[in-house]
Formats: sequence, structure tokens, C-alpha cells
Amino acid sequence: MANVAKKVSWSGRDRDDDEDGRAGETTPLLNGTGPGAAGSGRQLTPSSLLRIGQLSNVDLNEDIHELETEVPRQRPNEIPHNEKLLSLKYESLDYDNSENQLFLEEERRINHAAFRTVEIKRWVICAMIGILTGLVACFIDIVVENLAGLKYRVVKDNIDKFTAKGGLSFSLLLWATLNASVVMVGSLIVAFIEPVAAGSGIPQIKCYLNGVKIPHVVRLKTLVIKVCGVILSVVGGLAVGKEGPMIHSGSVIAAGISQGRSTSLKRDFKIFEYFRRDTEKRDFVSAGAAAGVSAAFGAPVGGVLFSLEEGASFWNQFLTWRIFFASMISTFTLNSVLSVYHGNAWDLSSPGLINFGRFDSEKMGYTIQEIPIFIFMGVVGGILGALFNALNYWLTMFRIRYIHRPCLQVVEAMLVAAVTATVGFVMIYCSRDCQPIQGSSVAYPLQLFCADGEYNSMATAFFNTPEKSVVNLFHDPPGSYNPMTLGMFTLMYFFLACWTYGLTVSAGVFIPSLLIGAAWGRLFGISLSYLTKGSIWADPGKYALMGAAAQLGGIVRMTLSLTVIMMEATGNVTYGFPIMLVLMTAKIVGDYFVEGLYDMHIQLQSVPFLHWEAPVTSHSLTAREVMSTPVTCLRRIERVGTVVDILSDTSSNHNGFPVVESNPDTTQVAGLRGLILRSQLIVLLKHKVFVERTNLNLVQRRLKLKDFRDAYPRFPPIQSIHVSQDERECMIDLSEFMNPSPYTVPQEASLPRVFKLFRALGLRHLVVVDNRNEVVGMVTRKDLARYRLGKEGLEELSLAQT
Repeated sequence: MANVAKKVSWSGRDRDDDEDGRAGETTPLLNGTGPGAAGSGRQLTPSSLLRIGQLSNVDLNEDIHELETEVPRQRPNEIPHNEKLLSLKYESLDYDNSENQLFLEEERRINHAAFRTVEIKRWVICAMIGILTGLVACFIDIVVENLAGLKYRVVKDNIDKFTAKGGLSFSLLLWATLNASVVMVGSLIVAFIEPVAAGSGIPQIKCYLNGVKIPHVVRLKTLVIKVCGVILSVVGGLAVGKEGPMIHSGSVIAAGISQGRSTSLKRDFKIFEYFRRDTEKRDFVSAGAAAGVSAAFGAPVGGVLFSLEEGASFWNQFLTWRIFFASMISTFTLNSVLSVYHGNAWDLSSPGLINFGRFDSEKMGYTIQEIPIFIFMGVVGGILGALFNALNYWLTMFRIRYIHRPCLQVVEAMLVAAVTATVGFVMIYCSRDCQPIQGSSVAYPLQLFCADGEYNSMATAFFNTPEKSVVNLFHDPPGSYNPMTLGMFTLMYFFLACWTYGLTVSAGVFIPSLLIGAAWGRLFGISLSYLTKGSIWADPGKYALMGAAAQLGGIVRMTLSLTVIMMEATGNVTYGFPIMLVLMTAKIVGDYFVEGLYDMHIQLQSVPFLHWEAPVTSHSLTAREVMSTPVTCLRRIERVGTVVDILSDTSSNHNGFPVVESNPDTTQVAGLRGLILRSQLIVLLKHKVFVERTNLNLVQRRLKLKDFRDAYPRFPPIQSIHVSQDERECMIDLSEFMNPSPYTVPQEASLPRVFKLFRALGLRHLVVVDNRNEVVGMVTRKDLARYRLGKEGLEELSLAQT
């Protein structure tokens, strides 16, 4: 496997831009060679800073790459991928508050009334998140309904016209051309404008809430591209759904509103300044993800549980109620607007983007004899889900290696759109499954070669949006589908959906999974009805629901939240127990073979994602063995020139610097006194917070937390800060700005203990000290994430600047 310059982003696009959109310097090769590689020549002299320990891998600094001059972009011909790799390009978020003097002084000044005002603002923000998420969902639904309806009417009229006089090849060409054209636009805006908007966005949001900074993931531009992209993907006839991307959209809305400003629009509304830090932003993003689920499925409780189960890594009781409030507001907003749009303003009959319809318990109840059947369906769903994930894994590996250029990604998306239309047309053309049109709920019935008064039932599944096809499979009366029709549709749609997930388009996998499961579940119910001579409990709609749950559970491996989402979407608690059984079985069976789809894609991108617990066999490892060294330490009163050199050094990978007490005239290291972040140092240098060496008793320029919040989240690069030669000789006192009580562990602490402390507190840096409280190393996210349990026991991933 050849060495290459870098791997792809989430969408597969090769990017050299950092999070602020500026061109970064050339990324080193995987073997460590090339400009900027680890171990390259250092610009600092050993006496200019304190080094402790031996050379190892540590966090990359992202600010030092934010050069203001464009660097020529290098594109590799091939991008190989090694799954035993952990990328150093992803930074962590600072979820741990820095309790320095400025923070404590501000907290002391805030009285009880001010704290109540802050709490009220939190509720106001949650309400705004719910309203805007609901409105975005309405916009997507209305535009998709009108554009897709227009496309299907045009194609239907053309097919009806050419069925009578021959020449259906023109109809096929029209359908494929329309699909490919629409998808081309949707893929172009994603591939060339914002690649992180590709896919459903759920893996990215999971990583963000886990504490990993994914570039551009909660930008306004990402939201615009996401919304436009998902509309074009669904209208383009791809095997995708519009529900999954609502989670990402809600998260972006939450991140933007909670900050009270837009860096993309360069507008600051001077509100909600108190929430401009990673900890507060994370909580609101959790609420946005829940509001997105609620808008998609009309499931506010399911949204809260989704945010808890799949998203949030940190939770508290007060957060639960606010997130539920945002979810309820989101559902109510969507319901109100869509009800007015559909002409029944007082009915409120559209709680979500997809409504499974109400299942009648009297007609579709279940008995104790069916429990083993449901468990068997869960097994089938787990196996099919594992097969889906395995195929998608190898397909994604192929894309990473060979389809990494934006132009190739657009061509692939157009090819998939054209193939999807062609497969649908051929399946409809070859099907002879004709059903009476009386009383049918089919939106666009195709007659083709059926008799007058009949329609082609294969068109019910293919010639429709996936959401409507799912509802039809749930509620169409027995006898509406031929078993051969369902079997062929399941087989073809399974491979189409697998091929589609991972394209450079905005799209979700929820609805395609439900559609595949509903098809084979209904087929299973029909077969059971034949075997039991038409027994009353063998209703195909009920088994379509269980099959949908089994297939979706087998692919994404959600349990608790998906159970509640399915119950809320069906409006029937009766099926809670069988759905839970099906989902648990599907997860257990699927996990035996491969990981869930979202976890698999997170791993493929080499993201340092921390799970809930450390590997079970890692107790023999200690903090001394996993920590990063050398650590760059700063003295409590440090020379400005030293600070600038440290921040400017391209070989220095630190974002957090332990502060030690030491005499400036000696190199003897004393005990740990605190920890200061790179972003804080940059703000201090920007505001010239230093004094001349001869006047150390002078009072430095006073800063407030507002100065740090104004620079958040995109702190200026060190290259943009000018420090004169005279200013380099000045001194800077870090006492007021450093965190005087950073979390530390002794070097003998076991890996699970270190992991639990790091993960539970949402840390970015964990200082390792010896028995004299002297710094010996630093534990970062990558040091912990590189140990995982493989098939042959505990394995250590390689770290690479990719």
C-alpha cells in the first residue's frame, strides 16, 4: 500500500483546509516523511522552554496551520486506508471549564437573580431551537412533496403516452435523465462547497457530542447545503430518506442560536454571550439533535432518548427536561404548519415528516404464540443488517481509495441515480402484478400493461417517495402485493440502498432501512398466512412493522430510543414489547458479526472516539505507558518571546501547557501550579497582556472573560499576531488566567481508571505527575482512543497525521 498525503474527509473529499477554511500546510506522509512531519527539525533551542520525558505522539495543534497565505494543494492519485490507524488531525473540545481567577470573579459577581435570568435564557434558546427545527423540517417536506410530485406526474404522463403507441425506452431515458440531473446538482453543492454535509450527519454529531471537533460540522453553510442537498437527493429518486439529516440540521441550528451570532454572516447580536463555550454549546447541540428526531418522526420522547443513547456523552437531570421541551416545541411547530398547509388547520394530524399511520389493535393484535416468530424476525434483521454493513464497509473502503476527487464523487452519484431509475423501470415493466385501483391509496398509479381499472403494484414501491412506500407496505390490505413482487423489490432495494449510503449527497439511511424491512416483513407475513391457512393473526401489515424495526435495528443498532420512536410513530403502545424484542435480538445478532453502521463509519475515518468504558483487558497498562511526552511546560511568569516561539513551533503539538513554579534564571523544574490552553495564550498575546522585565510590579492590562468569549470559537492563528522585538523581552504573568486546579493522575494509575476519569469529566488534557507533583506526561484523547479490543485481544492503533 502506497504512502499518501492524507485521507479523506467524511464525504471522501480530499481537503487541506482547516476548520477556519484557511489553507493548511502540506500534510506529512503516513510514514512520517515530508514537510511538517512529526520529528522534523525544531526551531526552538532547548533552553527556551522546559521539556520533560521522552518523544512520543501528542495532540496536533490546529491553530498553527491557519496560515493566511495559500499553499499549493497536493492531491494524491490514490488514497489507501488502514483500519488500524488513528488520525491526529482531529482535535478535542474543551468541555472542562477553566476555573481561573477571571471565572471565579465573574461567578461571584452574579447574584441569584442573574442566575435565574441565565436559566430563563436557556429555556428561550431551547424553544427557539424547537421552532426553527420544525420550520426547517416543514420547508424540506413541502419542497420535496411539490418537486417529487411534479417529477412523478411528468414521468407518469410520459409512460402512459408511450405505453399505448410504443417506445417506452423514451420514458426510461426521461426518468433516468431527470434523476441524474437533480442528483448532480445535489452532489455538486456537497462535493465542492461543503463535504461535511454528506450523509445523514449522525456520525459527525455523535463525534461532536463525544468531544471531538469535526471541522465545519455546525456551520450555517453546512445547514444550507444539508437542507438543499437532502431535498435534491430525495427528489432525485435515490434510495434515501429525509429524516436522518434532520438530526444534523437541528444540531447546527442549536449551535448557531445558542451563540447569539453567526461567524459565517459576520453578525454578532450581542446576546447569549454567557453560553460561548464548549460545555454550554454541547448541551444545546444535544437538544438540537433531539428536536431533529422529534420533527422527523413526531416522537418527542424518542428524540430525548436518541440524544441520550446515541448522542450525548455527558448528561444531567436538568438537561433532560429542557431537551424534552425543545422536542415538543419542534413537533408542535411542524404539526401546526403542515396542518395549515394541508388545509386542516385545527386537526394537527401531521406530527412528523413521516407518520406510519395508526395501527388498529383490535384488527392487528398479537398473541403469545407470535413471540418466537418476532424473535426469529429479529435474528433475520440482525443478519441482514450485518450483511448490509459489511457490504457498505468494503464499498466505503473502495471509495476512500479510488473515488476521492469531487468530480468522481459527482459522477458516481449521477450513476447511482440513473441506475436506480433504470432498475425501478425494468422491475415495473417486467412485473405482471396487477391490482384493482378502487380504494387504493397509491399516489401515482401506473397502468402499463394491466387491464383498465388496475394498476401495477410494483410501482407502488418504486414509483413513489420512500416515506409513502413504507406507509403503503404497512397499511395496504392483504392481497395488495404478489410475493414475487415483494421478494424482488427487497433484493434490489437492499443493494441500491447499500450502494447509495456513503455517496457525496445529503441523505439518511433510516427510511431505506425501514422500507427494506417492511418489504421482507410483509412477505414473511404473507408466507405465514399461507402456512396457517389464513389465520387471523398473520396480518401482513403487522409483520411489515416488525420487519422494518428488525432491519433498522440490525443496521444502526439502536434499541431504547428506536423502540420509543417506532411506538410514537405508530401511535400504538401495544406493539412496544414485540418491537423491543425484535430490536434487542437484531442488535445482539448483528453485533456478533460487525459493528453498527454509524460506529463503522466513525472508525473508518480514524476518529479518536471514546466509548463508555476502556477495553476490558487493559488493566495491566498504566498512565506512564499511555501518556504523551515530552510535555512543554511554561513558568508562571514567562518571557513573551518564549511563549510566541512555543506557539509558532510547527513541531510542537500541544494545545494545553502545564504551568510550573520556577525561577526564570534556572532550568530546575518545580511542582505543577496550573494548566493554560493555547487559545488562552493567543488571546493574551493579542491583547498585549504583558509588562516590561524591569517593571514586574506594574499592574497588567485587565482582561475579562468577555474577551475570551468574543474570540470563541475561531481563535486567531499565532501567525496573525505581531509581537515586536522589544515586546518579546517583556514578561507575562499566567497566574490569573491558568486553571489552578487541573485534573491530575499519578503515573501508576491503570488505564481503565485514567479512562474513566477522562471520559466522565469530558477532559481534553489530563496531567500525569510523579510523587513530587512534578509533570512527567500528559494524557490526551488520542492516547486513550488508540487502545481497543480487537479479535486477537488488546491492540494499539498507529497514530498518523492524516
